[in-house]
Amino acid sequence: MSTIAHAQNFAPPAAPADGRRNLVGLDRAELEAEIVALGEPAFRARQLWHWIYHRGVTDFAAMTSLAKSFRENLAQHFVVARPEITVARQSIDGTQKWLLRFADGQEIETVHIPEEDRGTLCVSSQVGCTLTCKFCHTGTQKLVRNLSAAEIVGQVMMARDALGEWPSPPDGRLLSNIVMMGMGEPLYNWDNVSKALKIVMDHEGISISKRRITLSTAGVVPMIEACGRELGVNLAISLHAVTDELRDRIVPINKKYPIAELMRACRYYPGLSNARRITFEYIMLKDVNDSPADARALVALLADVPAKVNLIPFNPWPGAPFECSSRRAIEAFSQIVFDAGYASPVRTPRGQDIMAACGQLKSESVKLRKSQQIAADAAAAEATRLPQ
Repeated sequence: MSTIAHAQNFAPPAAPADGRRNLVGLDRAELEAEIVALGEPAFRARQLWHWIYHRGVTDFAAMTSLAKSFRENLAQHFVVARPEITVARQSIDGTQKWLLRFADGQEIETVHIPEEDRGTLCVSSQVGCTLTCKFCHTGTQKLVRNLSAAEIVGQVMMARDALGEWPSPPDGRLLSNIVMMGMGEPLYNWDNVSKALKIVMDHEGISISKRRITLSTAGVVPMIEACGRELGVNLAISLHAVTDELRDRIVPINKKYPIAELMRACRYYPGLSNARRITFEYIMLKDVNDSPADARALVALLADVPAKVNLIPFNPWPGAPFECSSRRAIEAFSQIVFDAGYASPVRTPRGQDIMAACGQLKSESVKLRKSQQIAADAAAAEATRLPQ
Protein backbone atom coordinates (compact mmCIF):
# COMPACT_ATOMS: atom_id res chain seq x y z
CA MET A 1 0.00 0.00 0.00
CA SER A 2 1.14 3.57 -0.49
CA THR A 3 1.89 5.42 2.70
CA ILE A 4 2.49 8.93 3.93
CA ALA A 5 5.33 10.74 2.23
CA HIS A 6 8.41 11.53 4.27
CA ALA A 7 10.20 14.81 4.84
CA GLN A 8 12.86 13.69 2.36
CA ASN A 9 14.81 16.96 2.26
CA PHE A 10 15.72 16.52 5.88
CA ALA A 11 16.18 12.78 6.16
CA PRO A 12 19.01 11.67 8.47
CA PRO A 13 22.41 10.70 7.09
CA ALA A 14 22.38 7.10 5.83
CA ALA A 15 25.77 6.23 7.34
CA PRO A 16 28.40 7.52 9.78
CA ALA A 17 30.97 9.96 8.44
CA ASP A 18 33.43 7.14 7.72
CA GLY A 19 30.97 5.52 5.31
CA ARG A 20 30.13 2.44 7.36
CA ARG A 21 26.44 1.56 7.52
CA ASN A 22 24.55 1.31 10.81
CA LEU A 23 23.00 -2.14 11.14
CA VAL A 24 20.47 -0.93 13.72
CA GLY A 25 17.12 -0.34 12.06
CA LEU A 26 17.56 -2.92 9.29
CA ASP A 27 14.82 -5.55 9.22
CA ARG A 28 15.67 -9.24 8.86
CA ALA A 29 15.54 -9.26 5.06
CA GLU A 30 17.74 -6.16 4.80
CA LEU A 31 20.25 -7.53 7.29
CA GLU A 32 20.43 -10.84 5.41
CA ALA A 33 20.98 -9.00 2.12
CA GLU A 34 23.91 -7.08 3.61
CA ILE A 35 25.50 -10.26 4.95
CA VAL A 36 25.08 -12.15 1.69
CA ALA A 37 26.63 -9.19 -0.14
CA LEU A 38 29.73 -9.70 2.01
CA GLY A 39 29.97 -13.24 0.68
CA GLU A 40 28.73 -14.85 3.91
CA PRO A 41 25.96 -17.48 4.21
CA ALA A 42 22.48 -16.09 4.95
CA PHE A 43 22.19 -17.86 8.32
CA ARG A 44 24.89 -15.55 9.70
CA ALA A 45 22.29 -12.76 9.69
CA ARG A 46 20.24 -14.59 12.31
CA GLN A 47 23.31 -14.94 14.53
CA LEU A 48 24.06 -11.26 14.09
CA TRP A 49 20.45 -10.33 14.87
CA HIS A 50 20.79 -12.17 18.19
CA TRP A 51 23.93 -10.28 19.13
CA ILE A 52 22.51 -6.88 18.18
CA TYR A 53 18.95 -7.11 19.50
CA HIS A 54 19.00 -9.80 22.21
CA ARG A 55 22.42 -9.24 23.74
CA GLY A 56 22.77 -5.54 22.91
CA VAL A 57 26.41 -5.85 21.82
CA THR A 58 27.89 -2.97 19.82
CA ASP A 59 31.45 -4.27 19.35
CA PHE A 60 31.78 -6.89 16.62
CA ALA A 61 34.91 -8.25 18.30
CA ALA A 62 32.77 -9.28 21.29
CA MET A 63 30.42 -11.37 19.14
CA THR A 64 32.38 -14.49 19.98
CA SER A 65 30.13 -17.09 18.28
CA LEU A 66 31.01 -15.53 14.91
CA ALA A 67 34.17 -16.44 13.04
CA LYS A 68 37.02 -13.96 13.59
CA SER A 69 37.32 -13.23 9.85
CA PHE A 70 33.58 -12.47 9.68
CA ARG A 71 33.82 -10.13 12.66
CA GLU A 72 36.72 -8.29 11.06
CA ASN A 73 34.80 -8.01 7.81
CA LEU A 74 31.76 -6.63 9.64
CA ALA A 75 33.87 -4.02 11.42
CA GLN A 76 35.21 -2.76 8.09
CA HIS A 77 31.77 -2.17 6.62
CA PHE A 78 29.30 -1.61 9.48
CA VAL A 79 28.65 -0.16 12.91
CA VAL A 80 26.05 -0.90 15.60
CA ALA A 81 25.28 2.63 16.70
CA ARG A 82 23.07 4.32 19.28
CA PRO A 83 22.00 7.97 19.48
CA GLU A 84 24.43 10.11 21.47
CA ILE A 85 23.24 11.09 24.96
CA THR A 86 23.96 14.80 25.36
CA VAL A 87 22.00 15.36 28.58
CA ALA A 88 20.68 12.81 31.08
CA ARG A 89 18.41 13.94 33.91
CA GLN A 90 16.62 12.08 36.68
CA SER A 91 13.54 13.27 38.53
CA ILE A 92 12.98 12.97 42.25
CA ASP A 93 10.31 10.35 41.40
CA GLY A 94 12.79 8.19 39.46
CA THR A 95 11.72 9.27 35.97
CA GLN A 96 14.67 9.61 33.60
CA LYS A 97 14.88 11.89 30.57
CA TRP A 98 17.56 11.79 27.91
CA LEU A 99 18.31 14.43 25.29
CA LEU A 100 19.62 12.46 22.32
CA ARG A 101 21.63 13.76 19.37
CA PHE A 102 21.77 12.13 15.94
CA ALA A 103 24.46 12.15 13.26
CA ASP A 104 23.15 15.35 11.66
CA GLY A 105 23.08 17.22 14.98
CA GLN A 106 19.31 17.11 15.44
CA GLU A 107 17.99 16.25 18.90
CA ILE A 108 14.97 14.63 20.52
CA GLU A 109 13.93 13.59 24.03
CA THR A 110 13.15 10.12 25.38
CA VAL A 111 11.70 9.38 28.83
CA HIS A 112 11.67 6.28 31.07
CA ILE A 113 8.95 6.10 33.75
CA PRO A 114 9.47 3.41 36.42
CA GLU A 115 6.46 1.98 38.26
CA GLU A 116 5.98 -0.90 40.67
CA ASP A 117 4.71 -3.35 38.06
CA ARG A 118 6.26 -1.98 34.87
CA GLY A 119 8.75 0.41 33.32
CA THR A 120 7.50 2.49 30.41
CA LEU A 121 9.64 4.13 27.74
CA CYS A 122 8.13 7.15 26.00
CA VAL A 123 9.60 7.16 22.48
CA SER A 124 9.75 10.01 19.96
CA SER A 125 9.01 9.66 16.24
CA GLN A 126 9.92 13.08 14.84
CA VAL A 127 12.29 15.97 15.49
CA GLY A 128 9.72 18.55 16.52
CA CYS A 129 6.13 17.86 15.54
CA THR A 130 3.87 18.17 12.52
CA LEU A 131 0.98 19.22 14.75
CA THR A 132 0.40 22.39 16.77
CA CYS A 133 -1.77 21.24 19.67
CA LYS A 134 -2.16 24.34 21.81
CA PHE A 135 -1.56 22.66 25.19
CA CYS A 136 1.58 20.77 24.13
CA HIS A 137 5.10 22.13 24.53
CA THR A 138 6.39 19.87 21.73
CA GLY A 139 3.88 21.48 19.40
CA THR A 140 5.70 24.81 19.75
CA GLN A 141 8.74 23.25 18.03
CA LYS A 142 8.35 23.07 14.26
CA LEU A 143 8.79 19.76 12.52
CA VAL A 144 12.37 19.45 11.25
CA ARG A 145 12.24 15.88 9.99
CA ASN A 146 11.02 12.36 10.61
CA LEU A 147 13.15 9.93 12.58
CA SER A 148 14.49 6.87 10.78
CA ALA A 149 13.71 3.35 11.96
CA ALA A 150 17.28 3.18 13.31
CA GLU A 151 16.73 6.34 15.36
CA ILE A 152 13.45 5.02 16.79
CA VAL A 153 14.83 1.56 17.66
CA GLY A 154 17.98 3.27 18.89
CA GLN A 155 16.02 5.03 21.64
CA VAL A 156 14.90 1.67 23.00
CA MET A 157 18.42 0.24 22.81
CA MET A 158 19.93 3.33 24.45
CA ALA A 159 17.47 3.00 27.34
CA ARG A 160 18.35 -0.69 27.70
CA ASP A 161 22.01 0.34 27.86
CA ALA A 162 21.30 2.93 30.56
CA LEU A 163 19.21 0.47 32.59
CA GLY A 164 21.78 -2.33 32.24
CA GLU A 165 19.15 -4.62 30.76
CA TRP A 166 21.04 -6.78 28.25
CA PRO A 167 20.59 -9.59 27.35
CA SER A 168 16.84 -9.15 26.91
CA PRO A 169 15.28 -10.58 30.10
CA PRO A 170 12.17 -12.80 29.80
CA ASP A 171 10.28 -11.02 32.58
CA GLY A 172 10.67 -8.54 35.44
CA ARG A 173 11.98 -5.94 33.03
CA LEU A 174 12.84 -2.39 33.99
CA LEU A 175 11.79 -1.54 30.42
CA SER A 176 8.65 -3.57 29.88
CA ASN A 177 6.35 -1.20 27.97
CA ILE A 178 6.69 1.27 25.12
CA VAL A 179 4.45 4.22 24.37
CA MET A 180 4.82 6.12 21.10
CA MET A 181 3.86 9.33 22.89
CA GLY A 182 7.08 11.31 22.70
CA MET A 183 7.87 14.08 20.25
CA GLY A 184 5.98 13.91 16.97
CA GLU A 185 2.88 12.31 15.44
CA PRO A 186 3.73 8.60 14.85
CA LEU A 187 1.19 8.09 12.07
CA TYR A 188 2.78 10.89 10.04
CA ASN A 189 5.99 8.82 10.06
CA TRP A 190 4.28 5.49 9.45
CA ASP A 191 6.91 3.68 7.39
CA ASN A 192 9.69 4.23 9.92
CA VAL A 193 7.53 3.78 13.02
CA SER A 194 6.01 0.50 11.79
CA LYS A 195 9.39 -0.86 10.73
CA ALA A 196 10.96 0.06 14.07
CA LEU A 197 8.13 -1.47 16.13
CA LYS A 198 8.29 -4.72 14.16
CA ILE A 199 11.98 -4.93 15.07
CA VAL A 200 11.21 -4.18 18.73
CA MET A 201 8.47 -6.87 18.79
CA ASP A 202 10.60 -9.59 17.14
CA HIS A 203 10.66 -12.52 19.56
CA GLU A 204 14.32 -13.32 18.90
CA GLY A 205 15.51 -9.83 19.76
CA ILE A 206 14.24 -7.06 22.02
CA SER A 207 10.99 -9.02 22.20
CA ILE A 208 8.49 -6.55 23.64
CA SER A 209 4.98 -7.85 22.99
CA LYS A 210 2.50 -5.85 20.93
CA ARG A 211 0.25 -5.96 23.99
CA ARG A 212 2.84 -3.87 25.82
CA ILE A 213 3.18 -1.25 23.08
CA THR A 214 0.82 1.70 22.72
CA LEU A 215 0.77 4.08 19.78
CA SER A 216 -0.79 7.46 20.44
CA THR A 217 -2.22 9.56 17.63
CA ALA A 218 -3.99 12.90 17.55
CA GLY A 219 -6.26 11.40 14.90
CA VAL A 220 -4.64 10.63 11.54
CA VAL A 221 -7.78 8.77 10.54
CA PRO A 222 -6.66 7.13 7.25
CA MET A 223 -3.73 5.36 8.98
CA ILE A 224 -5.53 4.03 12.06
CA GLU A 225 -6.82 0.87 10.37
CA ALA A 226 -3.34 0.06 9.00
CA CYS A 227 -1.89 0.46 12.48
CA GLY A 228 -4.23 -2.18 13.86
CA ARG A 229 -3.92 -4.52 10.91
CA GLU A 230 -0.14 -4.39 10.44
CA LEU A 231 1.07 -3.91 14.02
CA GLY A 232 -1.80 -4.90 16.30
CA VAL A 233 -0.50 -2.62 19.06
CA ASN A 234 -2.68 -0.81 21.57
CA LEU A 235 -4.19 2.43 20.31
CA ALA A 236 -4.44 5.68 22.22
CA ILE A 237 -6.30 8.71 20.92
CA SER A 238 -5.36 12.23 22.00
CA LEU A 239 -8.93 13.49 22.14
CA HIS A 240 -9.01 16.37 24.64
CA ALA A 241 -12.32 17.87 23.49
CA VAL A 242 -15.86 16.69 22.81
CA THR A 243 -16.94 19.25 20.21
CA ASP A 244 -15.45 20.02 16.81
CA GLU A 245 -15.54 23.73 17.64
CA LEU A 246 -13.19 23.32 20.62
CA ARG A 247 -11.08 20.53 19.15
CA ASP A 248 -10.51 22.57 15.98
CA ARG A 249 -8.94 25.17 18.23
CA ILE A 250 -6.79 23.09 20.58
CA VAL A 251 -6.08 20.04 18.35
CA PRO A 252 -5.99 21.58 14.85
CA ILE A 253 -5.76 18.24 13.01
CA ASN A 254 -9.47 18.00 13.85
CA LYS A 255 -10.17 20.43 11.01
CA LYS A 256 -8.98 17.72 8.62
CA TYR A 257 -10.38 14.71 10.47
CA PRO A 258 -13.32 15.77 12.67
CA ILE A 259 -14.52 13.87 15.70
CA ALA A 260 -17.20 11.84 13.90
CA GLU A 261 -14.64 10.45 11.42
CA LEU A 262 -12.18 9.75 14.21
CA MET A 263 -14.72 7.86 16.31
CA ARG A 264 -15.81 5.83 13.28
CA ALA A 265 -12.20 4.73 12.75
CA CYS A 266 -11.95 3.80 16.42
CA ARG A 267 -15.07 1.63 16.31
CA TYR A 268 -13.55 -0.44 13.51
CA TYR A 269 -10.01 -0.66 14.90
CA PRO A 270 -8.76 -4.22 14.20
CA GLY A 271 -8.73 -6.48 17.26
CA LEU A 272 -10.80 -4.13 19.37
CA SER A 273 -12.59 -5.90 22.24
CA ASN A 274 -13.43 -5.49 25.89
CA ALA A 275 -10.08 -7.10 26.64
CA ARG A 276 -8.23 -4.72 24.27
CA ARG A 277 -9.69 -1.28 24.71
CA ILE A 278 -8.76 2.01 23.11
CA THR A 279 -7.37 4.58 25.51
CA PHE A 280 -8.70 8.10 25.10
CA GLU A 281 -6.37 10.73 26.48
CA TYR A 282 -8.07 13.82 27.80
CA ILE A 283 -6.06 16.72 29.17
CA MET A 284 -7.78 18.69 31.89
CA LEU A 285 -7.79 22.42 31.11
CA LYS A 286 -9.38 24.81 33.58
CA ASP A 287 -12.66 26.30 32.31
CA VAL A 288 -11.97 24.96 28.81
CA ASN A 289 -13.01 21.29 28.65
CA ASP A 290 -13.56 20.21 32.25
CA SER A 291 -17.25 20.77 32.99
CA PRO A 292 -19.76 18.07 33.97
CA ALA A 293 -21.47 18.71 30.62
CA ASP A 294 -18.17 17.93 28.86
CA ALA A 295 -17.91 14.68 30.83
CA ARG A 296 -21.42 13.61 29.82
CA ALA A 297 -20.70 14.49 26.18
CA LEU A 298 -17.54 12.37 26.33
CA VAL A 299 -19.55 9.41 27.58
CA ALA A 300 -21.94 9.83 24.67
CA LEU A 301 -19.02 9.89 22.19
CA LEU A 302 -17.69 6.60 23.56
CA ALA A 303 -20.90 4.67 23.00
CA ASP A 304 -20.18 1.22 21.52
CA VAL A 305 -16.39 1.65 21.80
CA PRO A 306 -14.52 -0.56 24.28
CA ALA A 307 -12.61 2.24 25.94
CA LYS A 308 -10.86 3.67 28.94
CA VAL A 309 -10.22 7.34 29.56
CA ASN A 310 -6.94 8.69 30.88
CA LEU A 311 -7.52 12.06 32.49
CA ILE A 312 -4.30 14.06 32.35
CA PRO A 313 -3.82 17.08 34.61
CA PHE A 314 -2.32 19.80 32.44
CA ASN A 315 1.45 20.03 32.93
CA PRO A 316 2.46 23.68 32.61
CA TRP A 317 5.45 24.91 30.66
CA PRO A 318 6.89 28.43 30.25
CA GLY A 319 4.41 30.60 28.37
CA ALA A 320 1.63 28.00 28.38
CA PRO A 321 -1.79 29.53 27.58
CA PHE A 322 -3.76 27.23 29.92
CA GLU A 323 -4.09 26.32 33.58
CA CYS A 324 -4.73 22.90 35.06
CA SER A 325 -8.25 22.11 36.20
CA SER A 326 -8.86 22.05 39.93
CA ARG A 327 -8.68 18.74 41.78
CA ARG A 328 -12.41 19.03 42.50
CA ALA A 329 -13.25 19.50 38.80
CA ILE A 330 -11.05 16.57 37.77
CA GLU A 331 -12.57 14.27 40.38
CA ALA A 332 -16.12 15.23 39.41
CA PHE A 333 -15.33 14.66 35.71
CA SER A 334 -13.76 11.29 36.47
CA GLN A 335 -16.75 10.16 38.53
CA ILE A 336 -19.23 10.92 35.74
CA VAL A 337 -17.18 8.87 33.26
CA PHE A 338 -16.68 6.06 35.75
CA ASP A 339 -20.38 5.90 36.62
CA ALA A 340 -21.10 5.43 32.91
CA GLY A 341 -19.01 2.25 32.94
CA TYR A 342 -15.64 3.48 31.70
CA ALA A 343 -12.39 3.30 33.67
CA SER A 344 -11.25 6.90 34.12
CA PRO A 345 -8.01 7.04 36.10
CA VAL A 346 -6.34 10.38 36.69
CA ARG A 347 -2.76 10.13 35.48
CA THR A 348 -0.21 10.97 38.14
CA PRO A 349 2.18 13.54 36.71
CA ARG A 350 5.72 12.15 36.55
CA GLY A 351 9.01 13.92 35.99
CA GLN A 352 7.57 17.43 36.28
CA ASP A 353 10.74 18.74 37.92
CA ILE A 354 12.76 17.82 34.82
CA MET A 355 10.09 18.79 32.23
CA ALA A 356 9.51 15.11 31.39
CA ALA A 357 5.76 14.99 31.99
CA CYS A 358 3.11 14.51 29.31
CA GLY A 359 3.14 17.39 26.82
CA GLN A 360 6.38 18.89 28.12
CA LEU A 361 8.95 17.31 25.79
CA LYS A 362 10.86 19.67 23.54
CA SER A 363 14.43 19.61 22.29
CA GLU A 364 16.50 22.68 21.65
CA SER A 365 17.33 21.36 18.20
CA VAL A 366 19.54 23.10 15.71
CA LYS A 367 18.03 26.22 14.16
CA LEU A 368 18.05 26.12 10.38
CA ARG A 369 19.14 28.89 8.05
CA LYS A 370 16.27 30.70 6.34
CA SER A 371 16.64 28.77 3.07
CA GLN A 372 16.75 25.49 4.98
CA GLN A 373 13.68 26.49 7.02
CA ILE A 374 11.70 27.17 3.84
CA ALA A 375 12.64 23.72 2.56
CA ALA A 376 11.87 22.17 5.95
CA ASP A 377 8.42 23.79 5.99
CA ALA A 378 7.73 22.37 2.54
CA ALA A 379 8.97 18.95 3.67
CA ALA A 380 6.75 19.11 6.75
CA ALA A 381 3.74 19.89 4.59
CA GLU A 382 4.62 16.97 2.32
CA ALA A 383 4.95 14.70 5.37
CA THR A 384 1.30 15.29 6.24
CA ARG A 385 -0.03 14.26 2.85
CA LEU A 386 -1.96 11.02 2.81
CA PRO A 387 -2.49 8.44 0.06
CA GLN A 388 -5.50 9.06 -2.14
